[in-house]
Amino acid sequence: MVQKSVQWFMIVLGAFIYSLGLNGFLVANHLAEGGFVGVSLLLLYKLHIQVGVSFFILNIPLLIVAWRLFGHEFVLKTAVGVIGVSVFTEATRHLQVPTHDPLLAALYAGVITGIGLGLIFRTGGTTGGSDIIARILRHYRGLGMGKTLFAIDFIVILLVMVIIGKEVAMYSLVALFVSSRVIDFVIEGASSGRAVMIVSDKHEEIADEIHKQLDRGTTLLQARGGYTGTARQVIYCVVSRDEVMRVQRIISTVDPTAFVTVNPVHEVLGEGFTYDGEPSSIARRRRKLFS
Repeated sequence: MVQKSVQWFMIVLGAFIYSLGLNGFLVANHLAEGGFVGVSLLLLYKLHIQVGVSFFILNIPLLIVAWRLFGHEFVLKTAVGVIGVSVFTEATRHLQVPTHDPLLAALYAGVITGIGLGLIFRTGGTTGGSDIIARILRHYRGLGMGKTLFAIDFIVILLVMVIIGKEVAMYSLVALFVSSRVIDFVIEGASSGRAVMIVSDKHEEIADEIHKQLDRGTTLLQARGGYTGTARQVIYCVVSRDEVMRVQRIISTVDPTAFVTVNPVHEVLGEGFTYDGEPSSIARRRRKLFS
C-alpha cells in the first residue's frame, strides 16, 4: 500500500515539475514540444486555447479506448498523469521565465521537463497522448512504439516549422533531445553501468586483478573460438561507468592483446550496485588483506 502511494505521489510530482518546465521556459519563450503537448502549444499560440484545457480534451477519447484495450491500472496511472499535467499547467501558467536567448530556454526546458517525465515514466505512468496512440498501433498493427512516438513527434515539429517558423522548430528539437537524455538518466539513475567481456589467454590473472583493484566480481564463461575451435574462457564483468578506464588499464597491463567489448547496461541490480547486505567473499578477503 505504501509503495502504491509513493507511485501515485511520484506521478503527481512529475506532472508538477513537467508543468513548471512547460510554462516556465517553453510557453514563456514561444517554443514548442512534441506529441500532444506540442499540438496544445500550437492551439495556444494560434487560437489562444489554454494548454491544460486542450491537452485534457485531446486525451479523453484516447483514455476511453485505452480503458477497453489495456485495462484499468494503465489507464488510471495515465489519467493521473494527464489530469496532473492539465491542472498544474493551468495553475502554473503565470510562472514564466522569458529570456532573450532561446537556446538557453530550450536547454532549461529540456532538463526540467525531462525530470518531470522521468519521474512519471519511472513509476510506470504516462502522460497519455502519443503513448496511448503508440500502444494502440502496436496492439492492432504490431508497430514498434519507438517508431510511432518518433513519427508523431516528427509530424508535430514539422507543423511547428510550417506554422510558427523553422527557428522555433530547431530550438524545440534541442529541448526534445535534452529532455529525452534527462528522462533516460532519471529512469536509469545510478544503477546504470557497463558490461565488459574480455577474451584472453590470461583470464585468471585479469580476473584476479579486477577482484583486487576494483572489488568487483567476475564470471567466467565457457567459449570456443569459431575459427580455431580452441576452448577458452571469457570474463564477464559489470562495473560502474567511472570504473571502465580502470578495467582497461588492468587489461592493457596484463594482456595488451586481449579482445575486449564494453556495452552499456541500463539497469544493474544486486551486490555492489543496489544491495547493501553482507559483503561478498571478495570484499571480505580484501578487507583482511588491508587490515
